[in-house]
Amino acid sequence: MAVRLYVEKRLTKGAAFELGPEQTHYLVHVMRLAARDRVRLFNGRDGEWDAVIEKQSKKRILIAPKKCCRPQDTIANLWFLFAPIKRNCIDNLVEKATELGVAHLKPVVTERTETKRINMKRLKAHVIEAAEQTKRLCIPKIDEAKPLEKVLNDWPSARRLLLCDETGGGPPILEAIVRAGPGEWAILTGPEGGFTRGELDALRQLPFVISASLGPRVLRADTAAIAALTCWQAVLGDWKKRPNFRFKETTS
Repeated sequence: MAVRLYVEKRLTKGAAFELGPEQTHYLVHVMRLAARDRVRLFNGRDGEWDAVIEKQSKKRILIAPKKCCRPQDTIANLWFLFAPIKRNCIDNLVEKATELGVAHLKPVVTERTETKRINMKRLKAHVIEAAEQTKRLCIPKIDEAKPLEKVLNDWPSARRLLLCDETGGGPPILEAIVRAGPGEWAILTGPEGGFTRGELDALRQLPFVISASLGPRVLRADTAAIAALTCWQAVLGDWKKRPNFRFKETTS
């Protein structure tokens, strides 16, 4: 199976370009690729391309797209709002959100959020790696962390916000999603310590917020996020589609 790389460059037939030092190191020293080896490229705009390494050295790779093998697709415009959590957990959180088809990651600072600063470069690296491995053709957009109140003040009224309420407020999550039906959605999970009573009361009063329960147990923040995203994808997302890349790898 060909190595997949996310690139910023425009992808057109024969338009060769040099890879950056990190991707060059990965292909040369980790994957042990050389001139004439094939790589798959995507940039979130031009689909997925079969490409060939035209020139290779320890510090330089010139790569040329040859053929578009998958046209650019679209994913549901699902937003995911989450309170930043400790380093290893937030890495796992954004990776799983990418795997589960989130289009827009929006970190929010709540009253009990302990980690208020996040490493945007590190998070982007994780979502790129997850997109490469899961055969996504785009990567999620990632915002800088903002106070939850500010994000809600600027909220588009047509987009529903599914509040994962650890106190059990609202109906079971599947029931809540089915009842509300298709449309523009976002999912909100809180910090490890949960939302404060004041935050929950304020959220429930907003007309676009739909409270939902995730069951009888108190879930960790990253577990709650994965559970909620899974439920949404199963009911309203793209899980009814079949993979369009199986058995289509280039063999020559």
